[in-house]
Amino acid sequence: MKAVYFGTYRAEYSRNKIMIAGLRAAGVEVLECHEPLWHGIEDRVQAASGGWTSLRFMGRLLRAYLRLLWRGIHLPDYDVLICGYPGQLDVFLARLLSKLRGRPLVWDVFMSIYLIAIERQLDQKGRCTVSLLRWVERLALRLPDRLIQDTSQYVDWLAQTHAILIERFRLVPTGADDRVFHPIDSDPGTQPFTILYYGTFIPNHGVPSIIEAALCLKNEPGLRFELVGEGPEKGHCQELTRLYELDSVIFLPWMAQADLVWHMTQADLCLGAFGHTPQSMMTVQNKIYEGLAVGRPVITGDSPAARQALEHGVSAWLCDRNHPESLAEAIHTLRADPVLRGKIGKAGKELFERQYSIERLGERFCQHLEEVCNSQPRL
Repeated sequence: MKAVYFGTYRAEYSRNKIMIAGLRAAGVEVLECHEPLWHGIEDRVQAASGGWTSLRFMGRLLRAYLRLLWRGIHLPDYDVLICGYPGQLDVFLARLLSKLRGRPLVWDVFMSIYLIAIERQLDQKGRCTVSLLRWVERLALRLPDRLIQDTSQYVDWLAQTHAILIERFRLVPTGADDRVFHPIDSDPGTQPFTILYYGTFIPNHGVPSIIEAALCLKNEPGLRFELVGEGPEKGHCQELTRLYELDSVIFLPWMAQADLVWHMTQADLCLGAFGHTPQSMMTVQNKIYEGLAVGRPVITGDSPAARQALEHGVSAWLCDRNHPESLAEAIHTLRADPVLRGKIGKAGKELFERQYSIERLGERFCQHLEEVCNSQPRL
């Protein structure tokens, strides 16, 4: 099978890298027809807040799609065209090109940009823009022959919000890049009992709950919370740490993946997400699968999506979301039972290898592509 990964998708984003690597591992020849459009998260936020109306952005958009059109017309023959994440705008051009070639179109939706805009309260800055995002996304979801999503909960939300038939979706979990995230030899030595969080400081991840949990455990000696990353809530979290006088909480900036994996192997526990936003409840975040891949015991917030992917007390430890006392109790319980920690870390690693590695995800994605290719006659 020959597939084309098409669009202005974020080439360095983990979801796209994992899906492309997975397909190649499954024997699919993947051609990339990609044009960069976005300069970073702030660029996308500015566009969603109304910046898309500027002549500079419209010119950038036009140039990117003219180049994609030219490259798309001159592509060699292929079996299926795939739009990566985010592809809400890309699918319109992709639909045209796939129709010209008589080939099916598949879109890895992954996340709703409309929902992201709502959760970041961008509707307060540009109500018309967010309404337009919903309309564009609603129309875009109707164009592909197959839609890919990571959890059934997200499929239900998309189906209800945009009136899309559930039957049009297939699932490929988020997983992790096990070329990077894997166990490495390490010697923790005599360091404190370390709890590691890394990621963006946004409501989805519920980092303030981690700070509050650290407060609950303030009088428990020998604890160290390492919080790695940046984001809009980081200043608030740092202020809480100063207010509560929490010497056990350390903030670290973004670091290279190799350094992050080393920190993970040094940690006694890895933390997932604890936010109560719809996005957080419907997804199983990369950091959770990455913790499994490295073989560390993971604590994350409970949700239907988490329960579908993980088994509480076996492959991970699930606690109440937005409930610092529950997270603190989980940390206390696992700290007191090193045997249980070891069992959870081992079972989580085995689960990852069975279901969420690049190889396993590629096999699932490939099956969905074969299904849609076999259902349509070639022209």
